[in-house]
Amino acid sequence: MTDAPLRSSPLALTVLSLLHYQPLHPYGMQRLIKQWGKDQVVNVNQRASIYRTIERLLAAGLVEVHGTGRDQQYAERTLYQVTDAGREVTRAWLLEMLGTPKQEFPQFPVALSFVLMLTPEEALAVLKQRAQIVTRALGQLDAALAAEGGDGLGRVVMLEIEYQRAVTAAELGWLASVIEDLTAGRLTWSWEELTALAGSGQALDD
Repeated sequence: MTDAPLRSSPLALTVLSLLHYQPLHPYGMQRLIKQWGKDQVVNVNQRASIYRTIERLLAAGLVEVHGTGRDQQYAERTLYQVTDAGREVTRAWLLEMLGTPKQEFPQFPVALSFVLMLTPEEALAVLKQRAQIVTRALGQLDAALAAEGGDGLGRVVMLEIEYQRAVTAAELGWLASVIEDLTAGRLTWSWEELTALAGSGQALDD
């Protein structure tokens, strides 16, 4: 392994975890991620990102070339397998990611922090739009949980979907409360008043 430890990432953890089952080539990894529904929590839309991740894991000594294999009508592809060091790192990353919350800076809270640049009416309209999308997402998660309920694999393989559902339901409940307050006029603001306060040196939340 290199002297500098490789930083963990969702995709790197996913690749290492898949290779615990069997040697795979990048296309097989992408296909398996989608087949198992892990593309709901890991972005694998671009296969190039898998190749880049494998290159990093190779350089760090966490995976190695297993050989070549042929996948149906496709040409031979390089198969990779996890190393002993990769197994140790996988376990360490799992323990860290599960046990230590990490500030991830999603875009929605950033936009909320500047929502005062919109009018209350504009904010109401766009949050209603988001609530509709979140409602559909919640329905899809419910459907996924119901579909997997009878496959015999047990609850453990659906924990990430359970978590997503809980987070999505919480967001929808919060959106509903903000939409209600905006509609009733209990939550309102004026950009002119806020900029005037800022110009006078007063804190916006005083």
